Amino acid sequence: MSAGVSCGVLVVSPRRELLLCHVTHTAKWDIPKGMRDAHESTLEAAMRELYEEAGIAFAPARFEDLGEFAYRPAKRLHLYKVAAQDTLESLEQLACTSFFPHRVTGKPTPEVDAFRWAGRGEIAALCWPRMAQVLLSLDW
Repeated sequence: MSAGVSCGVLVVSPRRELLLCHVTHTAKWDIPKGMRDAHESTLEAAMRELYEEAGIAFAPARFEDLGEFAYRPAKRLHLYKVAAQDTLESLEQLACTSFFPHRVTGKPTPEVDAFRWAGRGEIAALCWPRMAQVLLSLDW
């Protein structure tokens, strides 16, 4: 693997909106995603990231493999899509269990600090430009 592979999930609501996670200490939102560990398949990595960043688990058979996409010079994206049920109507039960040390205090800080649904027309304003470009090129 020359470039790193970040594996992520497009969680799609019955209203055709995407689940976005607010990236702590930034103004931007992102899909649940993260780097694949050496021993993981891309699906395993995507499922782990979804669980760590949002506390959501779906059966592996529910994931549709969307393939790999150019993202940054040293990073590619491998994306999956999963249809959310009405059980995700409220996002209050979602929680991030993945932490990083705060740059000033060193205290454990969650990678994600909020969740929302976003329609296609909101993606460009909410996400980083490269991520918005990829998301808007896909059918969801």
